[in-house]
Amino acid sequence: MPRRTATMLASTLVFIALLCAGVFFKVPYAEMSPGPTVNTLGSADGEPVLQISGRKTYPATGHLNMTTVRVTGADYRMNLFEAMYGWLAHDNVVVPHDTLYPDGKTEEQSTQENAEEFSQSQESAKVAALRELDIPVKSRVVVATVVKDSPAEGTLHAGDVIRAVDGTPIEKPGDVADLVVKHKPGEKVEFSIVPAPDAAAAEKAGKEPEGTEKVTVTTVKAPDDDRAIVGIAAGTDHTFPFTIDIHLADVGGPSAGLMFALGIVDKLTPGDLTGGKFVAGTGTIDDAGKVGPIGGIEMKLVGARNAGAEYFLTPGDNCATAASDIPDGLKLVKVETIEDAADSLEKIRAGETAGLPSCTTG
Repeated sequence: MPRRTATMLASTLVFIALLCAGVFFKVPYAEMSPGPTVNTLGSADGEPVLQISGRKTYPATGHLNMTTVRVTGADYRMNLFEAMYGWLAHDNVVVPHDTLYPDGKTEEQSTQENAEEFSQSQESAKVAALRELDIPVKSRVVVATVVKDSPAEGTLHAGDVIRAVDGTPIEKPGDVADLVVKHKPGEKVEFSIVPAPDAAAAEKAGKEPEGTEKVTVTTVKAPDDDRAIVGIAAGTDHTFPFTIDIHLADVGGPSAGLMFALGIVDKLTPGDLTGGKFVAGTGTIDDAGKVGPIGGIEMKLVGARNAGAEYFLTPGDNCATAASDIPDGLKLVKVETIEDAADSLEKIRAGETAGLPSCTTG
């Protein structure tokens, strides 16, 4: 065999070997890339994203788009070639697998967690929006979860309204734990509750639940320290004066909270918050309207700009990262609260964009 031919054959075989290695060699990384955006003022899968009944609403034009990030699944293992391509692609980010899925979290566990966070973000968005409009929202402390095989199992149930602990009225979820840990393990705690079925029936009838039941739970020692616990997590349940439904499938996590809240405000007020402009954004939101940081901000900026956004409402804690690589034609607007966002939208609507709070890398 001629020497040149042998060299070419050897090179080809080496290339094939490397190609096979790249395809079959799995690496412990995951990939994030820009996902679709959805206008909270519009429709998805043939129905309005925001549906409000029992209250006058107003037509809204323009865009208030929530943004998303695509990620490889918890159970998917990238090969070497995929990881290398992701590292080289400008709009994608390759990160260690454990960054997105810590503690060996499975696909099913991740999906469930994202669904729960998404549901909670919708609830907080409704509360924040109505409070921004000075519409009263009734709140009550409830049993959010009961730990399996804990002392509370079978005595307290998810949805039970907690009126008092040891006779002390409960005003916020943290009060429950504060009162329980005053006990020593083995001592009894008295809960004054409205059982979940009674609370649900009263809410359906538009009434406040009446009467309470007293139940006693014996504390045990916490697994990681000497605290007394009963095995519940307290949360907040809200009663709204009218119905607000958010319809959006195949989306998870808490990061759409801000944009849902603004969409609700827009539909409940005359005129357009955006003045017909294309505004996108992201950010968690709590019941008080405070905007929190999210992950994947770089990909969300790219997705928003690709969809046509001119302005991007950016959580203050994400500003430095976002400002380090801004897509051409997209203006970042820094927001810390829903009130900040509403004020900035007023400036956008009026064309006073020079006064918008901006993001910097510092």
